[in-house]
Amino acid sequence: MKQKPANWLLAIVLGFGIFTIATSAVLVRLCNQAAGIESTGFSLAISALRLVMASGLCLPLWRGMRSEKLAGGGWKLAIGAGVALAIHFSFWITSISYTSIAAATTLVTTNPLWVALIVWVWQGKKPSKLTGTGIVVAMVGSVLIALGGDRGSGADSLPWLGNLLALMGAWMASIYLILGQQAQQRGLSLAHYTVIVYTTGAICLLPLPPLLGTSYTGHPVDVYLYIGLMAVLPQAMGHTAMNWAVHWTSPTLVALAVLCEPIGATILAYFAFREMPAPIVFVGAIIVLVGIAIATALPNFIADRRAE
Repeated sequence: MKQKPANWLLAIVLGFGIFTIATSAVLVRLCNQAAGIESTGFSLAISALRLVMASGLCLPLWRGMRSEKLAGGGWKLAIGAGVALAIHFSFWITSISYTSIAAATTLVTTNPLWVALIVWVWQGKKPSKLTGTGIVVAMVGSVLIALGGDRGSGADSLPWLGNLLALMGAWMASIYLILGQQAQQRGLSLAHYTVIVYTTGAICLLPLPPLLGTSYTGHPVDVYLYIGLMAVLPQAMGHTAMNWAVHWTSPTLVALAVLCEPIGATILAYFAFREMPAPIVFVGAIIVLVGIAIATALPNFIADRRAE
């Protein structure tokens, strides 16, 4: 049994992962603008190519797969996580065509509520009072961010649809996080878990765009460049960092930390598209950070004081 990393190392890895994940929404919007297309089929094509490229980066990880002990059903859970990830991307990347980056990233990171509820029902692990309080506070901040964000440039006139798709993406991301923790706790290494998840997601998504009349070829070079950056930054780096962290700590706490993503994405959206959120967004961002502190830092501080 490997020794649990220090809390400061967990914080650094999670922070780096969240920063890279925050680039995802901006890259999707840039991809849509470069192609001049905003459709469900094109969103699915972006999702599929992102996972195909990420799977390609993970090809060396297939080495030793046969020799690894796969007992305990870890690989089955990883396949399930891959399916959940594919559905998550389908919903969330499509949502950016209909609503603002601030709203889409905020609603898709409402995972803490859904993770806590799923873990409570599935595993009987009732969240502590501090964690519950932190979730509520952070969720209030997230709602304020969503209410304060306009649709931004290039979005269609169906923000309610984009918000709903982002919320559905959050549900699937919650299942993805929980299955990821279970798969690794049953003996599947992070490397082999990652390659199974990304490959499964790519296989699930690849057939869908052609069925909707969208081609993978013929788009401007910039489109493939932005998708390649998605595969490297938010996918290979961000999601892998998150999967590593969830092996060592609660998926609820990881999901809470990911609530920082809308803050980073909103800042990046301002510089990339001049999407200036209303003042209520900044108030919501502060409330989100307070909620995260209540749910994560405060319990650790209390535990350290009791141990002295």
